[in-house]
Amino acid sequence: MAVPRSRVLDLMKRQCYVFRTTYNPERLRMGTRILRERLKGTAVAEYYPPRIGTIKQLRSLYPQYEIEDEKEEEWLEHMQIARSRGKQPPKKKRTAAESKRFTKKK
Repeated sequence: MAVPRSRVLDLMKRQCYVFRTTYNPERLRMGTRILRERLKGTAVAEYYPPRIGTIKQLRSLYPQYEIEDEKEEEWLEHMQIARSRGKQPPKKKRTAAESKRFTKKK
């Protein structure tokens, strides 16, 4: 005596509900086994050495070496030329007396 397929499927559905598994009566490849596994990202990331993104990080890692930053040197040279032409930003006002906001116009 055979059990009807609908009854077996209903039993499978309830079993999946109770045990928190995926209901898949057609047995399709869904990748749920891979999704249940532990993530490997942290283990893979720890395998490789840390990436060094900037010259500043490189200088902090190797203070015994003198590392030059060409862009920074170029920028400092540009700022020096601008200062010599009088194009530097204005100096900060330290007190209220120096500030224009507190001086009255007559």
